[in-house]
Amino acid sequence: MNFNFINWVEYIGTFAFAISGVRMAAQQRFDWFGAYVVGFITAVGGGTIRDLLLDLPPFWMNTGSYLLCTAAAFLCVIVFKKQIEKVSRTIFIFDTIGLCLFVVVGIEKTLELNLYPFWLAIIMGSITGAAGGILRDVLLNIEPLIFRKEIYASACVIGGIVYWLCSIAGLNTMLTQTLTATCIFAIRFFAVKYKIGLPLMKN
Repeated sequence: MNFNFINWVEYIGTFAFAISGVRMAAQQRFDWFGAYVVGFITAVGGGTIRDLLLDLPPFWMNTGSYLLCTAAAFLCVIVFKKQIEKVSRTIFIFDTIGLCLFVVVGIEKTLELNLYPFWLAIIMGSITGAAGGILRDVLLNIEPLIFRKEIYASACVIGGIVYWLCSIAGLNTMLTQTLTATCIFAIRFFAVKYKIGLPLMKN
């Protein structure tokens, strides 16, 4: 396996998403096995759906490192339980980090195929970032965050557009990735801080 910057991004995103999944499962009083499963599905769910849509084998099936990465996140939650609980926004922080990084990964992996237009790469990036959280919420029997007023998937789409604009401007790959992730994080942070949301559908 060629280990490059995008692999590091993917592992950090996996770790972050897994922590958010395990923490939410703990709040729902899941046992250790159930919490690990929720953490793993949160971490790999979006990428799995992306790969299936792109007719590729799911990325995590090629190596056991994603299972180990989720295990590390699981142990981190157990060992540092008290420290993590003191940070009231732990789930938001790790979920947002995972979201930012996985959108970048999804776009990159789609573009690497050289088979699809850029708008599809943006969609695949959004699926990679948001779908794991949807699966997590379904498993926990709560309303998926993506369907609430809070800005979530739309931040992924905006981030994808930023990536596209950076590509048009000829910026180098790492700067493009950084600006994309920063944009998504900023949108999520300010949307939650100032309670900015999308209009609700009315009867």
